[in-house]
Amino acid sequence: MGVTTYEHEDVSSIPPHRLFKSLVLDSDNLIPKVLPQAIKSCETLEGNGGPGTVKLLTFGEGSQYKHAKHRIDEIDEENYVFKYTVLEGDAFGDKLESISNVVKIEAGPDGGSICKTISTYHTKGDHHIAEDKIKEGKEKAKAIFKAIEAHLHAHPHEYN
Repeated sequence: MGVTTYEHEDVSSIPPHRLFKSLVLDSDNLIPKVLPQAIKSCETLEGNGGPGTVKLLTFGEGSQYKHAKHRIDEIDEENYVFKYTVLEGDAFGDKLESISNVVKIEAGPDGGSICKTISTYHTKGDHHIAEDKIKEGKEKAKAIFKAIEAHLHAHPHEYN
């Protein structure tokens, strides 16, 4: 199995507690609302929302893919850490085994946040992930982040 890891940071003017509540704790409801072309729905298949919960994401009309299944590995509401693993999806093809993600939201400048993400791609056999595929994933994640951030700016009383 091959392993490829990338790290990414986004800086936001939104405080950490609001960003975590919206981006992590209520993402199943908020993302389909603010970006339905990216994520159409999120359905819990197993679990109660905590570690071990398995969810099915159905992508929107604007996506070239149909679905992905992920498992929640850890939710630390006190330290704003979320760990999850994408277990399967039609984007995996015959090259990917899984993608492990760690999202940590820290206090940033002027009361805002720094959202740090570490994604580790576990490939089947000796396959490697092309840089353009990683870039494509980063761009999609950034679009979701920016859409949530814009929603929070437009609705300052939500997720307090």
